Amino acid sequence: MITVYASAAFVIIELINNLAEPLNLSPNLLTIMVIVLAIVLSWLYDLTSEGIELTKALSEIREEDEKTVVPNAWRIATIISFIVIIGLATINIAMGTRGLRSGDIESMVILLFNNFTGDDQLNWVAAGMHSILIGDMGKVTGLRVLGETTSNAYKNTDLTATDIAKKDNVDVLVEPTLTCYGDMVCLQVKAITPYPEEKVLWVGDYMVDKSQILNLNKRIISDVAHELKVNLTLQEETLLADSRIVDPEAYDAYLKGRSYLDRFNPEGWSVAIESFERAIEIEPDWAAPYVGLSEVGGYMNQRGFGSESDRLRMIYENLNKALELDPNSAEVHHKSAGNAAWTEFDWKKSEQEYLKAIELNPSYARSHSFYAHLLTILRRTDEALYHGKLSVELDPENPFTLGLYVVVLLHEGKCQEALFYTEKALSLDSDHPILNGKLSGVYECLGDYEKMYEDNNRNPKLPYYSAKSTYNKMKGNPRYLELLKKMNLPIN
Repeated sequence: MITVYASAAFVIIELINNLAEPLNLSPNLLTIMVIVLAIVLSWLYDLTSEGIELTKALSEIREEDEKTVVPNAWRIATIISFIVIIGLATINIAMGTRGLRSGDIESMVILLFNNFTGDDQLNWVAAGMHSILIGDMGKVTGLRVLGETTSNAYKNTDLTATDIAKKDNVDVLVEPTLTCYGDMVCLQVKAITPYPEEKVLWVGDYMVDKSQILNLNKRIISDVAHELKVNLTLQEETLLADSRIVDPEAYDAYLKGRSYLDRFNPEGWSVAIESFERAIEIEPDWAAPYVGLSEVGGYMNQRGFGSESDRLRMIYENLNKALELDPNSAEVHHKSAGNAAWTEFDWKKSEQEYLKAIELNPSYARSHSFYAHLLTILRRTDEALYHGKLSVELDPENPFTLGLYVVVLLHEGKCQEALFYTEKALSLDSDHPILNGKLSGVYECLGDYEKMYEDNNRNPKLPYYSAKSTYNKMKGNPRYLELLKKMNLPIN
């Protein structure tokens, strides 16, 4: 009789496991519940030739005159069947639908947060939480986490999980969904594998007080690493165990500042400054808003907006304060490296800071990009190409990252490769300022001066790449001299 119950339980287990994925339920929990239910039912009921009956009390059984003798062969078969089925069920419970081993998952893309709160005004909150989660997840050294721009590129596309995984060579997709955002924050996180077919590996549901929102990411990262068998270093486990409570109003102000910072215009910077300063007023010991103000100062300095003294003060005062509050912030060390390189021209300090940023966040594509440029200046070719290539692997759909890599390739004479990445970047955003003049530079590198001329003629406002330096190399080429004249460029 026990074989019948065990067989039925096993069948039900398999049925429930197949339903767990579309219902977003935990397969292990359902399996255990089914087994418990099977045991309870087997205790209460017997299956007889006359149908299902309540199990008789021991006193009733003793009163029965006739006893059924079970052959030894049937008893042995029953025991063997029971052991096999229980063994299969145990394996099913232990492995779930995953069966992953350490090292199976090495890369991921975190898709844009779904906003299922019913309030479209919270889209900027979802975007900010997405950006922060990518930055925090990137600190796990055992994972290659694709950048925010690449992740955002898949918004409103018809690509399947398998399409995305193949396109950018990732092992798993993480799909977060924001379901409530008020006094409490509710979030569901799915890990989806595209191989050999699209399947949900794991689902985590979270509901925390808003003051705990900084710790929420740490819980998610810890759970994802555990479920996907990603090994954490002792330092990573220590950082994830650290707890930080933040005032909800300060957090909202910080997210608002980030959303306006990325608009990259004076009006947006004004709102960003006001928002970051409000966050600092509420939470003066929180490093993130100071980093935000330093970023605003950096953008303003690039555009020459405002007085130089005000820009530099905003950069350095806030950067130093952020470093004091959080020496383990990759963003802080990245900003410090950039200032050392292109404001102070201190190559040694800059390299130390870029290496620290990369150590703290190995998936920080922009640090790899700018470090590649610094290595180019230092004429360390192989290292420059390595970090440049790594940057485009981390953020392959970002035209800014691709454009920066093109500069490294051109400097090292990798003309054909530079053409490939330039064309890809232009296909993503033909108007991106980082791409100005890049195609002309590629044609010059390839020695195709007619196409170089045609490209400049089509885009008269684009800066010419390096006509004079090329002229010095091509003095004996009459066709090149003719093109320089057409472009009204000096030939001596």
